[in-house]
Amino acid sequence: MSRIGKQPVAIPAKVKVAVTGNRIHVEGPKGKLELKLPALTAATVDGSTVTVTRTGDYAEARAMHGLARALISNMVKGVSDGYQKKLEIQGVGFKASIQGSIINLSLGYSHPVNYPIPAGLKVVVEENTKITIDGADKELVGRVAAEIRSYYPPEPYKGKGVRYAGEHVVRKEGKTVQ
Repeated sequence: MSRIGKQPVAIPAKVKVAVTGNRIHVEGPKGKLELKLPALTAATVDGSTVTVTRTGDYAEARAMHGLARALISNMVKGVSDGYQKKLEIQGVGFKASIQGSIINLSLGYSHPVNYPIPAGLKVVVEENTKITIDGADKELVGRVAAEIRSYYPPEPYKGKGVRYAGEHVVRKEGKTVQ
């Protein structure tokens, strides 16, 4: 048995979970999420828990068993509590602003970088250098944060760039004159 897959997922009181065929629908105060279950797995709702089962006992089925349980657990946590990623921008003249549904990033390039905010996410910019991304979908929140960071990852000499809050960047020593 998959150690993770065999554990049931507890459903909080304010969350509704429905399984239809190979799709699972989760609804809560933070939003609605839907997932097509991975192959070789099935889910059932038993009162206030969701149990994931698998069709066989071979390697791929065991892997999908744990994956399906983890995805369902992330969905339940997302619609009840939500997920959040924080980014920091460091560098002289580097800043961010929100214009409608677009994040406008000034990162030292000759042009501004415009990133459209996906539906279902809430993005807040504080002090022009701190970006907070909130949402119910863990994968979407993480992907958006990674894409924004990828426009200018922190460089090791001066530390300029977009980094996750609390991320430690190993600094290098510059060239020395002999």
